[in-house]
Amino acid sequence: MIATADIIEAEAERLLRALLHVDCDPHGRKWNLETCREIAPLTLEINRLKREKDAVILTHSYVEPEIIYGVGDYKGDSYYLSLMAKQARAKVIVFAGVVFMAETAKILSPDATVVVPDRGSGCSLADSIDGDGVRRLKALYPDATVVCYINSTADVKAESDVCVTSGNVYDIVANLPARRILFVPDRLMAENVRSELKRRGVAKEIISSDGTCLVHDEFTAGQIAAARAQFPGLKVVAHPECTPEVAALADFVGSTGAMMKYVKQTVAPYFLMLTECGLVDRLEVEAPEKTFIGGCRLCPYMKLNSLEKVRDALLAPRPDQIVTLDEDLRRRAARCIDRMFELTPAT
Repeated sequence: MIATADIIEAEAERLLRALLHVDCDPHGRKWNLETCREIAPLTLEINRLKREKDAVILTHSYVEPEIIYGVGDYKGDSYYLSLMAKQARAKVIVFAGVVFMAETAKILSPDATVVVPDRGSGCSLADSIDGDGVRRLKALYPDATVVCYINSTADVKAESDVCVTSGNVYDIVANLPARRILFVPDRLMAENVRSELKRRGVAKEIISSDGTCLVHDEFTAGQIAAARAQFPGLKVVAHPECTPEVAALADFVGSTGAMMKYVKQTVAPYFLMLTECGLVDRLEVEAPEKTFIGGCRLCPYMKLNSLEKVRDALLAPRPDQIVTLDEDLRRRAARCIDRMFELTPAT
């Protein structure tokens, strides 16, 4: 069905209400009625395809805001989107994020067709170790409980005892009975967990692999010092994938969901967000009264997602866009993720 001019105009106005406060760099756009009219036919087509194909679109907070607010059904961090994938009853799940997230959706909803808009949307953490690498580490530390950060591939999850996210990692690791923990793949998160558990008086030996996030490992203590000198009253908000030096200087450290909650509930003249810029875009929409001073960095993998690719993945997905997993591997990975749900404290 071809959208009429009146329908397109109404959709453009809807988009503008959602996107008005977003600073659209790095594309150099500003959201106004004209730019919203340009994408309105595409968002209308995608939302029509969702209805026709019984599909849902899961959107991570780091993808472009026109995807999140234009066509997304659920938006959030890895833990929340894992829950939504587990609960999904749709025939098709489009995961606008990165590939390991789409794999997680397939692990949790095996009967759904799970598609990813761009197969090249990797992750420096997930790409840093594979199942063979975990098996080699397990041979060196046979008494360790293997904890994998959710930013890992399905074969890594299949070799692990429990999965964690940045929102539940401290509590889960603290409550595991084993004293020795093999943590993959994030070295910096492992260091932050080590520091936090020491602060809590919890004795754990944490051994990690050497992966880091190409976004979060670039923030520095000097950046924080310079920002505080220029903006009195500044609140610094960081992700636990940052270095321990950065985490120690931040006013708040947490998952993307926790960071959003903190900013919305905190009164401060300025915020420095040490995370991916997509989260700032969301906060500009949902907390337009807050002032952000920059500092965020772009994830090149998340930014591979686009409305056009989402539409194509819904309309006629190519074989490379469809996520498939060996069933034995999927079942073993599912046990690891289900253990995370069991161990995550109720909120």
